[in-house]
Amino acid sequence: MQPEINPYSPGSGLTPPDLVGRQAEIDAFDLVVARSRGRRSSRGIILHGLRGVGKTVLLNRFLRQAEQADWFTVELEGSATESGHEIARHKLGRALLLAVRRLQRSKHFSEELKAVLGTVKSFSLSLGVASIDFNVDQTRGRADSGRIEVDFEEVIEDLVPALQKASSAFGLFIDEMQDIDPELMSALLAAQHKAGQKGWPFYIFGAGLPSLPSILSSSRSYAERLFNYREIGALDVSASRDALLIPAGRLGVEYEPEAISELLTASGGYPYFLQTYGQAAWDIAEAKIVRLHDAREAVVEGNAALDMGFFLRDGIERRQPNETTSGRWLLTKNAARVRLISLTGLECQRLRSAQPARACSKKEWCIRPNAAVSPSPCQEWPRSSIGSPQSSGALRKPSKVAPAGRNVPA
Repeated sequence: MQPEINPYSPGSGLTPPDLVGRQAEIDAFDLVVARSRGRRSSRGIILHGLRGVGKTVLLNRFLRQAEQADWFTVELEGSATESGHEIARHKLGRALLLAVRRLQRSKHFSEELKAVLGTVKSFSLSLGVASIDFNVDQTRGRADSGRIEVDFEEVIEDLVPALQKASSAFGLFIDEMQDIDPELMSALLAAQHKAGQKGWPFYIFGAGLPSLPSILSSSRSYAERLFNYREIGALDVSASRDALLIPAGRLGVEYEPEAISELLTASGGYPYFLQTYGQAAWDIAEAKIVRLHDAREAVVEGNAALDMGFFLRDGIERRQPNETTSGRWLLTKNAARVRLISLTGLECQRLRSAQPARACSKKEWCIRPNAAVSPSPCQEWPRSSIGSPQSSGALRKPSKVAPAGRNVPA
């Protein structure tokens, strides 16, 4: 079929043609917006889960809903590198200034809001951000101490009550939140805590890996009570089916029942996999119906793309020790449809618990759906990729990999 009208869109943060199976999270955000209008307190929302389940897509949906509600919105993305930490602060300061420019053009702008904008300017200047001119002088002595926790809290103290009086709210949307540096993370959580105590409409909405809830709790012990935590995982069978059928049906394309079953089994309900296999099936099918042999070929083609992209480049090689648990979870929870594949014929080396997975970049294994465990020349399985098979009877160690009765490294 015509690839130029292919409705499927696998990619990091790309919005699928139909956002199915996530209505509960969308409704939860709508409730925060509705309660803010009535000046009733709510908690922000934290989305956590494996890569490729649609967290960024959901976060972007929240952002669009907030903008439609005329909120004061700021976007931020974490980065694990030291330069990324500095860049995140710079972006926070600049995003605040740009949000002020938008606020000045909104129906909510008032003299009271104008009076507190100098604090935002002071904060941005303290972060080294060149001021964007919006005809307001910085407020001396407010948000200019150079200590991020003190200064950001003063921004919230001055800005958010004024927004509340103007029937608006402040939403901070953070992607890859697990990579925010500890000092900035602590400042954000402290500001969220104070806003909740004072009844101010300041809300953090974050998305990150499964480790994010524990990182937040480690930063501030009360973080476990600050947010509505939502684990984002695989779609159920009905939603998975809709993710494939609805976009195709809109363009007059159908699937044989056996073809749908093949793609659903291969994907395990993971949104990124569904989009990958759906895209391949569309391109392979010659008529306006996807048949079983098209679906089988699409799985092969999709797996090749996943192996060289999602798993190899975007997965194991970049993973740090705090992410390895995520990889084990994917394997053991979905053992019936996951296998380990050797990337090279080289002998692999067991990773120490504190050693980054990239240290074995030429030796490690990766995981992909819908296959059985395959033997390896390695004497031990890398800690970066797998966990104990005891949680699933579907997973069996080949004797060549580990002696009988020996546990796989946890």
